[in-house]
Amino acid sequence: MSAYDDRPWLAHYGGRPAHQRVEFGTAMDMFDAAVAAAPEDPAIHYFDATLTWAELDHASDAVAALLIARGFRAGDRIALCVQNDPAFVVGLVAGWKVGGVPTAMSPMSKADEVVWFLRQHTPTALLALDDLYEDVVRDILASETDIAVPIVVTSSSLDWQTRDDPRAFAGTTRRRPPDTIDLVSLVGAHRGMPGRRPVGPGDVAVLLGTSGTTGFPKSAQISHANLTFNTQTYRDWTGLSPGEPVLALAPIFHVTGLVGAVTLGMLLRSAVVLTHRIHPGVVAAAIRERSPAFSVAAITAYLGLADESDTTPTEMRPLRLRYSGGAPIEPVVADRLEEALGGYVYNIYGQTETTSPSHIVPPGLRAPVDAETGVLSVGIPVSDTVVRVVDDDGGDLPVGAIGELITSGPQVIPGYWNDPEATATALSGGELRTGDIGFMDADGWFYVVDRSKDVINASGYKIWPHEVELILMRHPDVEEAAVVGIPDDYRGESAKAYVVLRTDGAVTEPELVAYCRARMAAYKYPREVELVASLPRSATGKLLRRKLRG
Repeated sequence: MSAYDDRPWLAHYGGRPAHQRVEFGTAMDMFDAAVAAAPEDPAIHYFDATLTWAELDHASDAVAALLIARGFRAGDRIALCVQNDPAFVVGLVAGWKVGGVPTAMSPMSKADEVVWFLRQHTPTALLALDDLYEDVVRDILASETDIAVPIVVTSSSLDWQTRDDPRAFAGTTRRRPPDTIDLVSLVGAHRGMPGRRPVGPGDVAVLLGTSGTTGFPKSAQISHANLTFNTQTYRDWTGLSPGEPVLALAPIFHVTGLVGAVTLGMLLRSAVVLTHRIHPGVVAAAIRERSPAFSVAAITAYLGLADESDTTPTEMRPLRLRYSGGAPIEPVVADRLEEALGGYVYNIYGQTETTSPSHIVPPGLRAPVDAETGVLSVGIPVSDTVVRVVDDDGGDLPVGAIGELITSGPQVIPGYWNDPEATATALSGGELRTGDIGFMDADGWFYVVDRSKDVINASGYKIWPHEVELILMRHPDVEEAAVVGIPDDYRGESAKAYVVLRTDGAVTEPELVAYCRARMAAYKYPREVELVASLPRSATGKLLRRKLRG
């Protein structure tokens, strides 16, 4: 027996069950229940447009009927390459209706990434933004003889809405490529739907790319059972009520936005507020207009609201449940956001491989800060979930010891698409080796210190980049910091910091080196500091250290 077998985190459950009874077997069941119970209620708010559950059902029927008519088979992939637009949800549900596997691709992908995606997933159908198709995909389909996508449907980010907000759509026009099928025209002409193809809890509900912080992402096979379990986790652990609007503050082609907005809306029979992209001013306007109760996103989205919009704490008040995932929150940032936006931002933690949350800070509790490392807790494991901290050999470490987090539970995916080697390495025995380094305290709170691949080895000593970043963030002139390892002839590796200054910041690079040297052990402080305008991040706000390492 170890401390993890005792599950000390249960003491913080506040009456929530240790075992969660899942209400729906598949995501399709969740959607059908929403349509049956509330057909005329709003399912999506998109600027000045509102789509009801019945209208969303009709639109997805149209795409499903097209897929069947064009020979789409059960198990085929339908690639979705749109922003936070209604078209994504239409394509997602259509894929489920025909027994297919919706497969999400970032609409910001460049040509090489699109080529890799199409070869990796061999989709039979593609639903893409019209500009992405014309600017990137069309040439790939014409020039790469081994890539073919028989069914191509295109949509415009302007579809459905009529406001044409220049902050979101400056320079955007409807292109309607003549060699593709236009989504809105298809939906307008549709009548009737052929028979559904059944899906089961163990079937793949969606393929989603992992964070890809070390290269091309792996494709996580998220089952319907994974999806329904963690969708319900969001509802039951936050206490959201049916009908309360949900703000999609994270990209819905990523696991956080998909589960914490799209499928959560289905389960709650609540409207999902979509804003095409995460533009702070547009998001602030949507909060004023639609009064969403819940959001989950990378901390950068909340920083954007605080620093780049005109929103006030009073206007933010309807958004009573604000969660941040993707990366641990720095305590100083959490405090600043609470003051600027008038509400506490709760941590939530998980990976694509855990279908979003494995840990959460329950509403009403504040995440503790570890006195020694200065790290804010990412939360406690959710229902039916066990997390252990292990050493390099896989043995359980004692309370407070730093090691790799290993997660098991109903939300852990069965494997990666077409990648048995990665599946065997990361998901052996149904447990996920997260690659995140952290520890559990005596009360069952978990803390993430760093990624295992980011640890710096200086003369045999381990340097956690996050620890150096915390020191830098305490300097009054520093807005953001990222630390990576660089070659060092004497030590093997040393730390280098990339720093973004506040608008009025005037500190110099040598002064920051001296600042850290005065506050850290000799082997830890960064030997170099480089001031930069911004740090490289993924679409979900996750720091991409590999781009700093070159």
